[in-house]
Amino acid sequence: MQVKTIAVIGAGIMGRGIAHAAAIGGYRTILEDLVPAALRRAESEIRTNLDKAVELGKVTGPDADAAFGRVEYAGSVEDAAREADLVIEAVPEEMESKIEIFTLLDKICRPTTILASNTSSLSITEIASVTYRAKKCLGMHFFNPVHKMKLLEIVRALETDEDTLGAAVDVGRRMGKEVVVIKEAPGFITSRINAMIGNEAFYMLQEGIASAADIDKALKLGLNHPMGPFELVDLVGLDTRLNILEYLHKSLGEKYRPAPLLVQYVKAGRLGRKSGRGVYEYPEAAAKQESPAGVRG
Repeated sequence: MQVKTIAVIGAGIMGRGIAHAAAIGGYRTILEDLVPAALRRAESEIRTNLDKAVELGKVTGPDADAAFGRVEYAGSVEDAAREADLVIEAVPEEMESKIEIFTLLDKICRPTTILASNTSSLSITEIASVTYRAKKCLGMHFFNPVHKMKLLEIVRALETDEDTLGAAVDVGRRMGKEVVVIKEAPGFITSRINAMIGNEAFYMLQEGIASAADIDKALKLGLNHPMGPFELVDLVGLDTRLNILEYLHKSLGEKYRPAPLLVQYVKAGRLGRKSGRGVYEYPEAAAKQESPAGVRG
């Protein structure tokens, strides 16, 4: 199947990043959100990031303008998805939300339309089971910030067929991503390993073994990680990380039990950069209060 039009559901940090990548890849791109302010913020950020890419010499000015012109905006799932060949869902990391969206998409979209979830840990097979097109469902796990991160995990669910898988791989490569294809498993590859590292870091912080800054420094300098575990969790969102750990704990057992300190931080509203405070403080972001997955009513 040849994909020409991509719809992205949810205009939060991940959704607008995916829309940016799709537009750079040459696709007609329709970005949806129920909140008009989220769409305005997405449009502004996509323009800013494209301009920055021009400054850095990564794209030409005309190519950036052409990509920006490929992005359209919609205030409803129906308007966004009706004409799409591929729909990428980027709503919050909650099974109920994803099932609700996939149920709706299955009714709206053409029978040939591929449905993808940007979930970082949840079962694509379970999400696909609410549709009449399980063969055309799969996972496309992008990484934050999408316009910079090269990796795309494509997750094959139990019934995903070869044509669907091939189309998703082609889309990912046209977006400029390095693609890895994996069989569905809880947490896939990266989320499963990152969750364990980050959770252990919280246990160490809780036990007073070292400061957050020194734990981050040790992993960056000693293990050559580009970011420390606390820097990363503040970027991803502590609530998102907690949701992943709770799912992995339920699926894979005690080694993924969330650290009590992480649970406390989330209960206190310390969600990371998006809330202005997580493990570290970010005064400049305190007013935004935004979910990385998007805002939905």
